[in-house]
Amino acid sequence: RVSFMNNQKPQKPTLSGQRFKTRKRDEKERFDPTQFQDCIIQGLTETGSDLEAVAKFLDASGAKLDYRRYAETLFDILVAGGMLAPGGTLADDMTRTNVCVFAAQEDLETMQAFAQVFNKLIRRYKYLEKGFEDEVKKLLLFLKGFSESERNKLAMLTGILLANGTLNASILNSLYNENLVKEGVSAAFAVKLFKSWINEKDINAVAVSLRKVNMDNRLMELFPANKQSVEHFSKYFTEAGLKELSEYVRNQQSIGARKELQKELQEQMSRGDPFKDIILYVKEEMKKNNISEQTVVTIIWSSVMSTVEWNKKEELVAEQAIKHLKQYSPLLAAFTTQGQSELTLLLKIQEYCYDNIHFMKAFQKIVVLFYKAEVLSEEPILKWYKDAHLAKGKSVFLEQMKKFVEWLKNAEEESESEAEEGD
Repeated sequence: RVSFMNNQKPQKPTLSGQRFKTRKRDEKERFDPTQFQDCIIQGLTETGSDLEAVAKFLDASGAKLDYRRYAETLFDILVAGGMLAPGGTLADDMTRTNVCVFAAQEDLETMQAFAQVFNKLIRRYKYLEKGFEDEVKKLLLFLKGFSESERNKLAMLTGILLANGTLNASILNSLYNENLVKEGVSAAFAVKLFKSWINEKDINAVAVSLRKVNMDNRLMELFPANKQSVEHFSKYFTEAGLKELSEYVRNQQSIGARKELQKELQEQMSRGDPFKDIILYVKEEMKKNNISEQTVVTIIWSSVMSTVEWNKKEELVAEQAIKHLKQYSPLLAAFTTQGQSELTLLLKIQEYCYDNIHFMKAFQKIVVLFYKAEVLSEEPILKWYKDAHLAKGKSVFLEQMKKFVEWLKNAEEESESEAEEGD
């Protein structure tokens, strides 16, 4: 009888029906956006401006309220004090709180404290990560709807959250919105954002984050097309106190220009374009991108050496190299008009012969060829031999060059004595 009663117990119609109804009503309360907002705002108002208490309240509320469904509402309230209408204005008929980013003091310390609130919340409820990222992307698109002070606070907060890894740098894509760029909102926002980001970390850490999301070469897009120049970017951010960011962009631009130059050079060589056309193109690029002759000569050397499938036999590679380099010596000669460029080329040849073992015995032959072709002259060769060589394979290369250097010295002495006799 007892066992019969136990079996019947879960099937009591009134009890199970009652339980079902209660659960349904609980879910409704839990899933109602207005009630969700009221619960959060009431809780925040009770905690006041104590951000430690705010963090504890949010931590505890996650067990009772549906953060997953209402992530956008939650973050709207924490940033703006209430739910945001499209465009970034606060809905008039909604309750709001002053315990939020936009109502806080506009200083770095306060924004660092708010960043801690977001950090703790997202660490506790990992599923909010994506929702928070979407929220920030949306807030950036709404920038025009906020006051200047609100934008400044959001920029500082975003910079701190980028620095500590709560946000991914891909959110910056929102700043490339055409209207924000055109009206100068993006650039002004970026100043505050990068200041707080660099303040938390440094320019190298910022560069790594930007590179990971392929944004290291896109910063100039913060300006309209007619102002997308290194000069304009540099002036704007240097005047705003971000010299390190200006230098970083200048350097990135220079790296990009050098890569582009090398790629185009290799294509011109493989097509067999006339040297005079190649020289003209390179000189224009040097002027346009402020590239030095020393840099250009290393690019040409690398390009020339990469256009050939080299023989793996040491005894044959030297012959192949001389034949190939003889053909390109007029091109190299056009960009060794300074002693420093000649020395740079010598060091590149030394490095190449050391790094490519089959070329170890070809070093002296290449140098002599370039001397005869007037790519290299006596003085840089003698300087290289005396004290400007690299440590890589130096004993092998100095030994190879010994006789040629002695010959150069004698030739130099002879020409000097001839000049004296002429006088």
